[in-house]
Amino acid sequence: MKLPRDVNGAEAARALSRLGFEEQRQTGSHLIMRREERTVVVPMHKPIKPGTLKGLIEQAGLTVEEFVAEL
Repeated sequence: MKLPRDVNGAEAARALSRLGFEEQRQTGSHLIMRREERTVVVPMHKPIKPGTLKGLIEQAGLTVEEFVAEL
C-alpha cells in the first residue's frame, strides 16, 4: 500500500491516539506520543512529507495498512 500524501500532523496524532498512543508533551511544533516503550514524535505540520510519515509509522511499530485504516 502506498503512503497517503495529504496527512497533516493533527490527523496523524488522532490515528495514533486511536491505536493506543497517549500525548506526553509538545515542544514547539512537535508532539511526543507514547505507548508502552514506544515513543513517536509527530510533527504538527501540514502536510507531513512522505519520508517523515514513513519514519513516524516505523517509530510506532506499525504497518502502513494499520496506520491508514485509522485515518
